[in-house]
Amino acid sequence: MTTDADNGLRLATRGSDLARRQAAGVQSSLSTRRRPVTLTEVSTRGDEIRDELISRLGKTGAFVRSLDEKVLSSKLDAAVHSMKDMPTEMPERLVVAGVPDRAPSGDVLVTPDGTSLDRLPQGATVGTSSLRRTAQLLANRADLEVVPLRGNVDTRVQKLLAPTLQREHEARLEADSDHTDDAESEAEDNEFDQTAEEWFQTLSELEREALGRTVDTELDAIVLAEAGLKRLGLLDQLETERLDRREFVPAPGQGAIAVTATDPETIETIRKGIDHPQTRVETTVERTVLSELGGGCIAPIGVSAIVQGEHVQTHARILSTDGTEEVSASEDLNVESHPEAAVAFAKRLRAEGAAELIEAATKEAEREDD
Repeated sequence: MTTDADNGLRLATRGSDLARRQAAGVQSSLSTRRRPVTLTEVSTRGDEIRDELISRLGKTGAFVRSLDEKVLSSKLDAAVHSMKDMPTEMPERLVVAGVPDRAPSGDVLVTPDGTSLDRLPQGATVGTSSLRRTAQLLANRADLEVVPLRGNVDTRVQKLLAPTLQREHEARLEADSDHTDDAESEAEDNEFDQTAEEWFQTLSELEREALGRTVDTELDAIVLAEAGLKRLGLLDQLETERLDRREFVPAPGQGAIAVTATDPETIETIRKGIDHPQTRVETTVERTVLSELGGGCIAPIGVSAIVQGEHVQTHARILSTDGTEEVSASEDLNVESHPEAAVAFAKRLRAEGAAELIEAATKEAEREDD
């Protein structure tokens, strides 16, 4: 036990900017004068392997396992995770001790100029790391070219913005070089009201980094979780469109944070300090449905649960990987018996054809691994 006044509470976190911000929020909520809370960065397999999609890495809990191993070995007291990264099967001694109030759980489309999904040009190229988002995009617009996109959130955004910013920079540099001494002629010919240097000074740090980035594929748009952009303070800096949650059903646990622990006293400390009952119920329903369906990150599965009074409004959408087939359903589950009701809901989805879609996606993933 290490939560005494001398040692405090030691939290494991991934080292990405988003992970550290999430962990810092937990740290702030749990810290007191008598019990300091410290963060320790832990590298994960998902952070170290850059050439695999998150969907494939997720099959083994690549962003989670290393942190939880530190907790299971008592080297650290608790670990802070993005809940959507967590496998539904956990080691027996490990408990989700706290689930803080959830951030927005949906997805957003990000474009350089604010173009909406329905106004993207025919055959537009959209980047995502998610099998679920890929299938949902193709189900909405089969003409899109959906391409793999890896990296932290800011890296993905920079890959989107880079070509547009670079073209504008080149145009401004060219306009600067065409400068003449004739002020009237210059005013007529120069479409820019700022020099390249003046324009550069107005760019955000993210845009400046994007300007120097080399990209292999020019993207018309990317799809990201709204929660990540909000936590990084990027939401107001970008042109985004909230995607319809009925079509773009979020991943189970998206937008939520989970803090895992093993020690009973530590678990109770975390539960009392940060656990948000509504978020706990909603994510329990989502992860229970996912667990009963199987497939994990291998199949395109979206599950969304929202507590409304005595019921949990639950919507699920299971798709084929190309978005051409689907099984979807909505149901109000009793909040008092939500775990059992979620199991029954998932069984109905399986019986209605979800099992076949998940089996097909699993076989497809196995063929790719061979």
